[in-house]
Amino acid sequence: MRGWQRRDGFAKIDLYTRGSLHSLVWGMVLCQALLSVTRPVRHSGAPAALIAATVLTAVGQGLCSVPLIARALDRYLGRQPVDRRLVALSAGLLLANVAGLVALGGYAGTEEFPELRLALGAVVWPFVTPFVLIVPLWAVSVCLTLVAACVGGGTWLAGGSSSFVLLTFLGVGFSGALLSVTVRLSAWTLGVMLKLREAKDVETRLAVAEERLRFGRDMHDVLGRNLAVIALKSELAVELAQRGKPAAVDQMVEVQRIARVSQQEVRDVVRGYREADLRTELAGAQGVLRAAGISCAVEGGDPHGTGRLPASVQSALGWVVREAATNVLRHGDPRRCTIRLRAAEDTVRLVVENDGAPPDTAAAPVGGSGLPGLRERLSALDGRLEAGPAGDGLFRLTATVPLPSPANAPAPAVPLLEER
Repeated sequence: MRGWQRRDGFAKIDLYTRGSLHSLVWGMVLCQALLSVTRPVRHSGAPAALIAATVLTAVGQGLCSVPLIARALDRYLGRQPVDRRLVALSAGLLLANVAGLVALGGYAGTEEFPELRLALGAVVWPFVTPFVLIVPLWAVSVCLTLVAACVGGGTWLAGGSSSFVLLTFLGVGFSGALLSVTVRLSAWTLGVMLKLREAKDVETRLAVAEERLRFGRDMHDVLGRNLAVIALKSELAVELAQRGKPAAVDQMVEVQRIARVSQQEVRDVVRGYREADLRTELAGAQGVLRAAGISCAVEGGDPHGTGRLPASVQSALGWVVREAATNVLRHGDPRRCTIRLRAAEDTVRLVVENDGAPPDTAAAPVGGSGLPGLRERLSALDGRLEAGPAGDGLFRLTATVPLPSPANAPAPAVPLLEER
């Protein structure tokens, strides 16, 4: 019972399906063996060797069906092919068993041995059970018709009446068809469960991959600007120290503070709690750029009087501001930077523009992961990101995010910045 509880859903269905098929086969083997030694057969004068051979052939069918059913199910599920020698052996045992039962019917007489029809129906099951999983349905229909005809013809050779032959033919055909439908439905159910498990595994792997991408994107966005500032202030501290100026100590204190902030932000990313705040990022970008000697102006307003932005939009735009400030520090030789935030009734637009862009810059820096990460963030809100030269040595980054309708807008929201 503990072993059963430890299995997952597919393993339980797999065990149940295989156990059911084997139970059907061995139930028919037992049924045929018992019918082969009934009173009419024992008192018919049939040789004991023939009776024993018929019973042993039935057992041989059961033993042959054990590996054949397992491999037929695996083939149906697309795992491995079936050994044709096993199929040929099963077919040979079927013919031998039918011949033995017909011979017993000839000794006992078909009218005195009415159980012969049941025995002939049972003898087909060990062969049909795996066979329907190996060949197409049309081939199963043809094979069942031929087997039923051969079995009916055997009873006719044993002296059976026309009605006995017809009932045998119909009984074998109907029972084989019923068995075929049952087995195929069971295997189909097992196949569906296998597909569901594979889909679940794929979903799990995709979730892990998505989390890795999120973690890498957040780490880049969180540490990119801080590392750029640390590098800038460290270079400034070195120059000040070489000149013997005490301001170098202040710069290193600032580096230490930024490093500690970065440590906390990394912890937040690892825990999955990191969300950018637009107010904080705008103020931080302005302070960092001014500390680097770059004039930074932040312009914000709300001409239509909506007054608030959804928190998700604020967070996405906060990441845009952080990445844009990082790129301004890393690339080109800017002297001024302008950040403009405008909200309309249905969209909000953030524009970051700076001078000093390299003249050969045709787009954002190639090979980085910052702008692709921003596009992923904005695409989740149906937003878009554009970045490239704007002429006259300017580089412009524009993020546009549609705003939800007032009826569908989320409750948490943050006021839009006033113009600075």
